Amino acid sequence: GLQVGMGVQTVGTETLFSSGNLKQTGAPLDLAIQGKGFFQILLPSGEVAYTRAGAFALDAQGQIVTMNGDVLQPGLVVPQDALSIQVSRDGTVSVEQPGGVQTVIGQIQLVDFVNPAGLKALGDGLFAATQASGEPIVGTPSQNGFGSIAQGMLEMSNVNIVEEMVNMIASQRAYEMNAKAIQAADEMLQAAAQIRR
Repeated sequence: GLQVGMGVQTVGTETLFSSGNLKQTGAPLDLAIQGKGFFQILLPSGEVAYTRAGAFALDAQGQIVTMNGDVLQPGLVVPQDALSIQVSRDGTVSVEQPGGVQTVIGQIQLVDFVNPAGLKALGDGLFAATQASGEPIVGTPSQNGFGSIAQGMLEMSNVNIVEEMVNMIASQRAYEMNAKAIQAADEMLQAAAQIRR
């Protein structure tokens, strides 16, 4: 017999946190995570958010902040007389001061989640932990499965445009076939209704 479906609906969307390609910028506070992990960001509300976007700058107090002015956690303060900033692969942040003195000012920590797909999107590349994501697991870059920090680089989109275009065309073809199947079923029902008369 003929079966008439109820249609389809979107169950949900998922953000994939796989690493994207890295673009060299040369800016000392452009930091990319090569591998797993998120930066911790302190929002003005006092909540902590998480991001893989590593375009940072210094505020008037010398704190490392996002382009929106949200502070990187744990908080690091760069001395006003710093001539240069170096960030190693393990997140150690050091500065060169007058006289060639190298001073370590702290270490960037990364976090990961049991289920990153469960994070709640806040916008601007920021995410919040949820029950579905689990509690944040704090770790040191380049250790225990955490990614390493690449200074002077930014992570680009992890979307493969060609692959997504092929998927879109395949979905469009499937939609067209379903529309034709519905049209054929409708014509068959109309023909059956006319036969009964």
